[in-house]
Amino acid sequence: MDLRVLNQRLSVCRLPIYAEWPIPATGSSFFSATRTDSEISVVCDEDVAPTGDDIQIETDWRALEVAGPMDFAMVGVAAALTAPLADVDVSVLVISTFDTDYLLVHAAALDKAVASLRAAGHQVTAS
Repeated sequence: MDLRVLNQRLSVCRLPIYAEWPIPATGSSFFSATRTDSEISVVCDEDVAPTGDDIQIETDWRALEVAGPMDFAMVGVAAALTAPLADVDVSVLVISTFDTDYLLVHAAALDKAVASLRAAGHQVTAS
């Protein structure tokens, strides 16, 4: 697989289920929101993360974008990318969109993640 390291630092946020649906800030380059029965999760540029007493925020994440678009019939993409990271104890959050996948890793683990993915045969470039 071909991956590209995105430049921006991201935050992963947990909003309470009763919170208003989040709207991306003007000029945001990355924004993802997911609602379940118990929470709203938001991944966004670190400098525009939502704030509030009832919001949990994990900062300092980096994203690796899988070259896309990918066909929905592709099998094993996430496994092929996350297994090498698990082998070197790098925690990952995967976000999938219609066109592609994103692997989020803590910034402190980015170099280790890139080295592991390259050792597994994946091409990784900086953006």
